[in-house]
This record gives sequence, C-alpha cells and structure tokens, in this order.
Amino acid sequence: MASKVSTAAKLDLGQAFRALSHRNYRLFFIGQGVSLLGAWMQRMALGWLVYRLTESPFMLGAVGFCSQILVPIIAPFAGNIADQGGHRRLLIMTQSLAMVQALVLSVLTLSGLVQVWHIVTLSLTLGLVNGFDMPLRQAFVVEMLEDRRDLPNAIAMNSLVFNMTRLVGPVLAGVLVALWGEGYAFLINAMTFLTVICALWMMKFTRKELPHRRRRPVGRRLMEGFRYSASSVTIRNLLLLLALVSLMGIPYGTLLPAFVATNLSRGPEMLGLVQGAAGLGAVCGAILLACRSSVLGLGRTIAMASLLFGGALTILAMSGSIALILALMTVVGFGNMTITASINTILQTVVEDRRRGRVMSLYTMAVIGMSTLGALLMGWIASGIGARGALAIGGASCLVFAGLFALQLPKIARHVRNVYARRGVIPPVEADSAQLQVKF
Repeated sequence: MASKVSTAAKLDLGQAFRALSHRNYRLFFIGQGVSLLGAWMQRMALGWLVYRLTESPFMLGAVGFCSQILVPIIAPFAGNIADQGGHRRLLIMTQSLAMVQALVLSVLTLSGLVQVWHIVTLSLTLGLVNGFDMPLRQAFVVEMLEDRRDLPNAIAMNSLVFNMTRLVGPVLAGVLVALWGEGYAFLINAMTFLTVICALWMMKFTRKELPHRRRRPVGRRLMEGFRYSASSVTIRNLLLLLALVSLMGIPYGTLLPAFVATNLSRGPEMLGLVQGAAGLGAVCGAILLACRSSVLGLGRTIAMASLLFGGALTILAMSGSIALILALMTVVGFGNMTITASINTILQTVVEDRRRGRVMSLYTMAVIGMSTLGALLMGWIASGIGARGALAIGGASCLVFAGLFALQLPKIARHVRNVYARRGVIPPVEADSAQLQVKF
C-alpha cells in the first residue's frame, strides 16, 4: 500500500531568502530593487500630473491605456525571441531605452513645457519597450539560478522587491511632488536604471547562457505556444482567472488619484499613503510566499486571495473612513500580489523550458493587456458614475471570478499533481488513492 504524501506547505523563515545565495540573482535583486523604487515614484507622480493637467478620470484611464496597450501586442513576439536565448543583452537594451524615456519626461516637466500629448506619446514609447522587456525578464529568472529548485523562491523574491518598492516609492513621490513637483520624480527614476544595467553587466555564468536556437517561422512558433497553453487545463484556467481579475480589479490603481482628490478631498500626500498601504499588504503576501517550503497548496491560495481582493475592493468603494480605507488597501495589495505571484509560480513550474518564453508572454498579456483595457474601461465607468461606483463594480466582479475558479480547482489539481510527480517536485506515488492525498 502506497504511503501518503505530505500535503502541508510549511513556512520556513530561514529559507525565505535562499534565492539570494545565487550571485547573479543577488545582483539582479539589488539592481532591480533600486530601479523599481524609481519606477513607482514615476508612476505615482505621472498619475498626479495627468490629473492636475486635465482633472479628468477618463484621461487617467486613457494614459494608463496608452502606457500598456502595446505590451500585449508585442509580448507574443518577445516571448518567441525569449525562447531563442540572448536574454541578458536584450535586457540591457530595453533598460537603456526605458531610462531615456524617463529622462525626456523629466526634462519636459521641469522645463514647464509638458502637455498631455507628450505624456501620451512617451507612455506609448514605454509600453513598446516593456512589451519586449517583460517576457525576457520572466524567462531570464531561471538562467540566474544554479539550482532550479529555488525558482519558486526567486519568483516570490521578485514579488517582494516589487512590492517593497511599491510601499516606499509612492510615499517618497508624494512628498517630492508636494515640495518640488513631478519632474524630479521622473529624473530620479531615469537615474535608477543605471543600477540594473550595471547589475546585468556584472553577471557571470558558470554555464553558457541559453544559445540561440534554430529559427522557425514566427507564426508557427506563436501558434504552437497558444495551442500548448490552451490544451493545458492548468495553464488555461490560471491565465483566464488572471485576465479577468486584471480587467476588472487590478485597474483600481488608475482610479486612486480621482478617488483621493474627489471622494476624500485630499492631496498627493494622501495618495502616496493609500498606494503605500497597498504596497504594505503586498510585501506581507510576498514574505509569506517566500517562506513557503513547497509549491503545493498554491491553487487554494489563489482562490482565497481572489476572494479577499474582490471583497476588500468592494467594501473600500463604500467606505468614507481614512483608517478603514488604508486597512482595506492593505488587504487589496495582499490579494493582488498573491494572485499574480502564485499564478506566475505555478506556470513557471509546470511549463516546458522550450516553451517558457511564449507561455510567460501570455502571462504578460493577461496581466498587462487586460489591465490596460480595464484601465480604459474603469476610467469610462468612473466618468459616468464616479470612482466609487467603478471600484465597487470591479470588486464585485472579482468575487464572481474567484467562485468560478474555485469550481475548477479539482480538475486543475489532478493535472498539476501529474506534472509535479513526473518532475520530482513531489514524490512519485503508486496508487491513485495515495496521489489524491497531495493537495493543490
């Protein structure tokens, strides 16, 4: 009789930072941390600048749309490139271009010449760059690790640094904008790109970076990636949930400037605190994921996080208390990060290496593409019924999506268990009755 497989994904604080034992990843983590701090400062300052110039919730959504609409269009082609190798050189190029974009934006703003059409154009430029950068970055993570068993921890660490900077960046930007204006936030962001570029240059590989593989027609490779993802019950359902939450829930950030200025009658300092509260919740979620000793149980984690995210967003929309709003934003940030990072982790552990870039480009499309459309949609809804109404609709929709995903969990679990057993993530079992003890 086969023995039962342990189902508990234990939390071990001592293992929370194990990915940092890899030199290349450690360099990336530090450089990325500094760069992301500047990125969050620019994001907060840009939203405030747009609202100051236009006083239009729709324009907030429109600029958010322009900054990311090219990402889902470019991402499949970037994923195809990522599956052919040469990631580090390409990432240096994309980071350099993003630095130039931030520098131009800072010069226009500090000189007093900035207009909305400048912001739209530069946002489109950054979206083009990010369309290549994001799938490349996702595929590059595994190359920085000597031991692939640390991949889930590296993904959690990426989320941790992303959200730690999300916690600090908007607060710093709020103070900076209130004292000296938006232009200096853009200038600081431009300077921070130097750290991640230097980190990429300093990396050393004991084995060769992934070689350029034999080229095949782009259309055939793209269709192969789509068919592979659609045929996998796990990849298909995870990407579907991510796309729906990204459409209706994640664009809440686009509405925050209007919500703070109109509904709370507060300024940029409060906007920074509200965004920082979401960052605090996300940091807590990232730490919990980093402390996990196993990928098992992430399916249920995703379902619960989706419920928390949608519920907190719905209640927040109806609240007038600053203290309650800050507390709810912490829950929103926790749920948002947990959903995206957990889905990323499962995808990276079930996908085949030769299709990793294309599958992760679909992940990028689901997050960025749908949140881009969602930003435009939520901006349009808010222009008609206000930011509160738009946030309530988004939160309630996410509750529905969470319920539908929970119904699919048993089917997804069976598929994931088989994949994990083949790859040695969980011990092989001889009987189905024992295998069913492994929880997802």
